[in-house]
Amino acid sequence: MARLVVVSNRVAMPRERLSRAGGLAVALREALQSQGGLWFGWSGEVNEQATAPDRLAPRHARQGRVEYAVLDLTPEEHRQFYLEFANATLWPLCHYRLGLINFNRASWEGYLAVNARFAEQLVPLLRPDDVIWIHDYHFIPLAAELRRRGVQNRIGFFLHIPFPAPEVLAALPGHERLVRDLCAYDLIGFQTIGDVRALSEYILHEAGGTVSGDLDGADGHITAYGRSLRIGAFPIGIDTEEFVRMAVAGAGSAETRRLTESLVGRSLVIGVDRLDYSKGIPQRFEAFHHLLGARPEHRGKVTFMQIAPISRGEVAQYRKLRNELDGLTGRINGKFAEFDWVPVRYLNKAFSRETLAGFYRHARVGFVTPLRDGMNLVAKEYVASQDPDDPGVLVLSRFAGAAREMQGALIVNPYDSEALAEALDRALTMPRDERRSRWESMMAVLRANTITHWRERFLSQLRA
Repeated sequence: MARLVVVSNRVAMPRERLSRAGGLAVALREALQSQGGLWFGWSGEVNEQATAPDRLAPRHARQGRVEYAVLDLTPEEHRQFYLEFANATLWPLCHYRLGLINFNRASWEGYLAVNARFAEQLVPLLRPDDVIWIHDYHFIPLAAELRRRGVQNRIGFFLHIPFPAPEVLAALPGHERLVRDLCAYDLIGFQTIGDVRALSEYILHEAGGTVSGDLDGADGHITAYGRSLRIGAFPIGIDTEEFVRMAVAGAGSAETRRLTESLVGRSLVIGVDRLDYSKGIPQRFEAFHHLLGARPEHRGKVTFMQIAPISRGEVAQYRKLRNELDGLTGRINGKFAEFDWVPVRYLNKAFSRETLAGFYRHARVGFVTPLRDGMNLVAKEYVASQDPDDPGVLVLSRFAGAAREMQGALIVNPYDSEALAEALDRALTMPRDERRSRWESMMAVLRANTITHWRERFLSQLRA
């Protein structure tokens, strides 16, 4: 079997504990180990002494059949490529937050330059029959840069975040170049049918190309910019049975015992997100505030715990969000807390997947309400963690990709705080038979579409 080459912004190096790296890293490492391969990407390090990017050679490691090659960024590259264009331009664009886009031509050119440098460093490591799988918005132009250097291998791309509608994408200066480079791939995978349709509409109405095939399956075809390629929806899953195992073990862990003892029999509503404006966390806090105000019977009986590790703390919008949540926490607790009960627990720290699985299992409600999200695996992990005999209820935003699969959840509009409060009330008072029925329907989906199934489905299409 041909060797697999994976390219991603972050690489899970051999020494990294996969309990913190996440399910995607586990799935990719398993694929590489099973057939041999190369994992290539950014080291996560900024070389403060480097001034000439072309002098930064890859650092290599090997474990079993897997070779790892990572590149540092210079401070200027980190600022232009990562902070400014990837995370302050593409990220808000793809999450429909046009007012937060901070575009400048220097960061756009820096983004393209980093992709060119990574392609230059990857080419000598490739073999003629390698199958290349590139991940996420950081490396959209990478295939085009590889093609310019004569690479003819099959190259696939998977976008983990939403793909914006044509009207939104057209707001980005340089959108034509970005989509032209996207068409250098042989297969493009998205999380949802909506994302597939968004690119198809752009190809038809902006690029003047053609679209055919089964867009609602995974067999759409695009012809544009002199190339033909395939597109499809490949909703990512989780390692369902492994998460069940972790939840059972985690339920008896010291951390979960401490949590349950501190709740003193109260119901737990849990939210777990990276601290980001796309996650709808302020709206979630407002909804809980409204629940306690409108439904006084829940006062003293429900605790909302929001776990939100800080990310991109150097970006102004994220600092503003953190200050807003600090204020909301103080306002809710100041208004409703009693001497023996604090309604909101807000934690800016990360926990291992095993610990989170135990927390999920104990939570009566999983509160997952992003304003827009490619998939949101927390929703799936929460469902997989539940006790089959007495499961909790998932309250899920309609704008998360997971909502298309998790039909047993209470699907909500995250912009409507009062509707969110009503969904919380319904979840907290739902009879066990209804909770079990909803949970069983979602678990059937999770067992059918695991992360291994997702990976093998995409790679089989790429090789076909």
